[in-house]
Amino acid sequence: MIWTPELASFLEDAPWPATKEELIDYAERTGAPMQVLDNLHELEDDDVAYEGIEDIWPDYINQDDDFFYDEDEEDYY
Repeated sequence: MIWTPELASFLEDAPWPATKEELIDYAERTGAPMQVLDNLHELEDDDVAYEGIEDIWPDYINQDDDFFYDEDEEDYY
């Protein structure tokens, strides 16, 4: 299972919390790339509800958050 920020972004608006089957259904309905579907199929087959993409890919960083921007540094340039 290989995730990238681009692939994970297809699940940002998923109906969280969601089970594996609900995520697969959502990805299919929204036209997510096949790699997203392949990654979801590789999840364990339990009925656990995932609270967000971070439960699936712990290293995910929301692209809306800018962790590299420092407001204080703006004055120096």
